[in-house]
Amino acid sequence: MRLAAQIVVAYLVLLVLSAVWRLFPWSELVPDIAVLFAAYLGLTAREKAAPSVASAVFIGYLADLLFGTPAGLIAFCSGLTCSACHLIQGRLLVRGSIFTTVFSCLVALATGVLTILIRSLAGLLPPGWSGELGTLVLSALITGLLGPLVFRTCRFVDSRFARTRRERDAAASGMIG
Repeated sequence: MRLAAQIVVAYLVLLVLSAVWRLFPWSELVPDIAVLFAAYLGLTAREKAAPSVASAVFIGYLADLLFGTPAGLIAFCSGLTCSACHLIQGRLLVRGSIFTTVFSCLVALATGVLTILIRSLAGLLPPGWSGELGTLVLSALITGLLGPLVFRTCRFVDSRFARTRRERDAAASGMIG
C-alpha cells in the first residue's frame, strides 16, 4: 500500500507539474521529479528492491506519458536510479536540506547524462545538441532545489503507512534507509 500511495502522489505531482510548468518562461528547464521519487523509493527499499524498482518504472512511465518524451525513456532511467540508490542506501544517510539538495542535483545530473546518452544512441538528439548540456545543468539545479520538498512529501506518505510509532517517528524525521 505504501508504494501504491507513493505512485498516486507522484502522479498527482507530475500531473500538476506538466500542466503548470509550461506557463513559466523557462518551460524547457523541466525538473526531473520522477527521478526524485525513484531515488527516494530506492533509498527506502528494505531487503527487496523489486517492488520499489517496479514502482519507479511505473512512475517513470507516467512521466513519459505526461511529458511526451520517447516511450520508456524516463521509465528506464527511473528504474536504474532506483536500483542504484538501493545499492548505496547502506552507505549513505540522506538527511538535511542541504545534503538532500546536493544529492538530488547529483542524481538529476547522472540521469540527465544517461538520458542524453540514450537519445544519442537512438538518434533522437538534434544536430546542435551542445545546448542540451546547458539545459541539463540548469534542470539539475532546479531538480536539486525541489529535492527536499519531494523527499519531505514522500516521508509524509511513509509516516502514514508506518506500523509502529518508532517507524512513524523515523519516517517523519527523515531517517531514510
